[in-house]
Amino acid sequence: MSISETDLAAIEALLAPPGAAPGAAAALRQRLPHLSLTRCDASDMAEAPFRVFPDYDLHLVSAADHCVQVTTDPAAATGLVLARRAASA
Repeated sequence: MSISETDLAAIEALLAPPGAAPGAAAALRQRLPHLSLTRCDASDMAEAPFRVFPDYDLHLVSAADHCVQVTTDPAAATGLVLARRAASA
């Protein structure tokens, strides 16, 4: 299943506001149960994010051919990686 424009709009609405970090993953899981969701620290991701938000980098993943890989194509994506950035000092 791909990520639709409606899904992307819901993701943006949840992650765009500054301070959205508490509860963001749970809210995304509730709102988009058809997508897999992985959380990690932004420093764990070598790839450029699909979108950047105040507290998170958003990466899309595809599980095509039984091999999970980062993608920039929402039509090929089957899940999300929510990579939390460290708070600026």
